[in-house]
Amino acid sequence: MAREECKALLDGFNKTTACYHHLVLTVGGSADSQNLRQELQKTRQKAQELAVSTCARLTAVLRDRGLAADERVEFERLWVAFSGCLDLLEADMRRALELGAAFPLHAPRRPLVRTGVAGASSGVAARALSTRSLRLEAEGDFDVADLRELEREVLQVGEMIDNMEMKVNVPRWTVQARQAAGAELLSTVNAGPSSVVSVEERGGGCDPRKALAAILFGAVLLAAVALAVCVAKLS
Repeated sequence: MAREECKALLDGFNKTTACYHHLVLTVGGSADSQNLRQELQKTRQKAQELAVSTCARLTAVLRDRGLAADERVEFERLWVAFSGCLDLLEADMRRALELGAAFPLHAPRRPLVRTGVAGASSGVAARALSTRSLRLEAEGDFDVADLRELEREVLQVGEMIDNMEMKVNVPRWTVQARQAAGAELLSTVNAGPSSVVSVEERGGGCDPRKALAAILFGAVLLAAVALAVCVAKLS
């Protein structure tokens, strides 16, 4: 029961963090607006709420001395995945802070970067937040206040990471993966024989007929070039 609950919390936190990463990439681009900044604020707050819940649940389980060995291995794997996702969230929050300060909306004295990145970013945020729509609030200094709040939240996430390492000591290099490297990529290569090139075909030897045709084509091309040079000199 506890394992499924932690997996559900981690899955939600992972998806919300991925959504926030997608939105941060559009800051300062052609899709940047006050609506985007509000979506960023709501998404990162949702991510932080899930982070607090996931951290509290995993910490309580891993500090239980009566936890079975096989169960502890599984929860330590979830803990490492959660800590890595939290590090990514902190990095994206710092990136959003820097981009927001470099491209203010309240005083656009410098043009936004025309990256060409555009699309339905509001739809991605709405799915992550499970809301129908994100209304635009008419506040001229919204981004200024949001940057101050974001700066405080970055410090809070950093403190959460430090507290996690003090409460539960799970070195990442001691946790072993259950699948081989690239197993999730190999599992998706099932499109059929027409779209998959076998290793034998890729690593096979050179066809002698193709090599001979290439040599003949090269010889004819050189002869044509030499003939053209002679004609040019005679004329």
